[in-house]
Amino acid sequence: MLETLDATVVRRWCGAGLSALRAHQREIDELNVYPVPDGDTGTNLVLTLTSAQRALALDLDNSAETGRTAHGHTLHLLARGALLGARGNSGVIISQVLRGMADTLADVPEVRGRQLAAALRAATAAAYSAVAEPVEGTVLSVLSAAADGASRAETDDVAEVARAASASASVALARTPEQLPVLARAGVVDAGGRGLCLLLEALAESFDGEPGEVEEPPPVASSPVPRPPAAPRETGSPDFAYEVQYLLDAEEDAVDRLKRTLRGLGDSLVVVGSGGRPPVWHVHVHVNDVGAAIEAGVVAGRPHQITVTRFADHAAALPAPRARARAAVVMADGPGLAALYTGEGAIVVGDNPSPRELLEAISASGAMEVVLLPNDGDTRAVAVAAAREVTGPRVSVVPTRSPVQTLAALAVRDDARSFEDDVIAMAEAAGACRWAEVTRASREALTMAGRCRAGDVLGLIEGEVTLIGSQLTGVGTELLDRLLGGGGELVTLLFGADAPSGLEPALRAHLAAAWPFVEVRGYDGGQPVYPLLIGVE
Repeated sequence: MLETLDATVVRRWCGAGLSALRAHQREIDELNVYPVPDGDTGTNLVLTLTSAQRALALDLDNSAETGRTAHGHTLHLLARGALLGARGNSGVIISQVLRGMADTLADVPEVRGRQLAAALRAATAAAYSAVAEPVEGTVLSVLSAAADGASRAETDDVAEVARAASASASVALARTPEQLPVLARAGVVDAGGRGLCLLLEALAESFDGEPGEVEEPPPVASSPVPRPPAAPRETGSPDFAYEVQYLLDAEEDAVDRLKRTLRGLGDSLVVVGSGGRPPVWHVHVHVNDVGAAIEAGVVAGRPHQITVTRFADHAAALPAPRARARAAVVMADGPGLAALYTGEGAIVVGDNPSPRELLEAISASGAMEVVLLPNDGDTRAVAVAAAREVTGPRVSVVPTRSPVQTLAALAVRDDARSFEDDVIAMAEAAGACRWAEVTRASREALTMAGRCRAGDVLGLIEGEVTLIGSQLTGVGTELLDRLLGGGGELVTLLFGADAPSGLEPALRAHLAAAWPFVEVRGYDGGQPVYPLLIGVE
């Protein structure tokens, strides 16, 4: 039995936690509040912990160089890996739990029970601060109960404190339906809370065994990680022939000197920090002297994953370059949606991105002012997490919750305005766009509109199930009537990959008869899960 939380326990915890999440991944995915087939909390947690484990696997033990204890160094690697690879709201919250623990324990010489209890309390505060509107009956309540249980143990026995935290979390998870009516209606407990309980159980079990024993971790490649669609490469400017990018391990003062050097060598300089200790930076610059740009990185720290692109090799296949002082990065799933956003001048990354992918998109844009548009509430937390990690460009998040809101926001973009005014205008346009979704129920459940069965057509307004029917066209027309009953001049229809060919003509005919003065725009979005998305402005 191990008596302290050391680097061995941290590594064992990550491996055991990832194994537990993988074993229960589908179960957690199915703990979806709504019977909509897009529940992915379990998948998001697995991807988040996979990124954390990869960070541990790539580590060269340099705790002495960082000035931290071995366990502190390992905890920070774990937290940073989880943050950069976090998926969805649940992944971001777990990454903040790990970061709160790492910040609290990094410099503690020996982590015993009371120190672990204090770390769980700090982790709770960090997780609550990461959520714009904390709600009880969620993973936050489960985490808070775990911290309370750890504190009540009042012992230096670290394994006993971990077990007390795990037991209290399990009790709190069972209470989540009492705290959140939507869970009670669906007959489920909170999915994120269930994932946290598995991680806390794994932590308690990680103190069993002998010092130095670390179980062989599960392979990091067994869970597929969605990648964003390939974006067109930059064509550069007439003055500089090469794009140089690399990751850099360096301290902030050295990076400040690096920026001054690179500004003298070229343009389109973006340096994005990932946080953690030691800091990791994504460096992007256009230059003529490639060697000098890389040498500047060597002087500042340790550059790695270096890529060099000669713009002339790509110019023939690309449109003429244009300067990009400001950029919009949009998260989207569906080829039609990606084409629509690209046509509006936005940079598109795939659905359910990680902060690392957003940071790479920000860096590759070459812009010094960037707007992030997440397209759904779950991805908003990821966008906010990425924005907090950026050093250099100014980044703001316009909290769009539907692709139709993003289209409304992009339509009012104006680079002639100040960045602050442009962000406000985009947020106002998105907020003025009421939105609805049509999908099919994945299982039987009790909703605000009554009980549904698997295969029923569901109509959601602003994320809430309001209609249950048997035909896509019937539910779609009734949603349109409800939205337009509150006023509206422009209707946007986005048709998904599974939309039948007769759906668009039927909806247009209904609108022409019932709402003849409304302008209608229809697009093939190609999005999965939702055959129809509706926006009314």
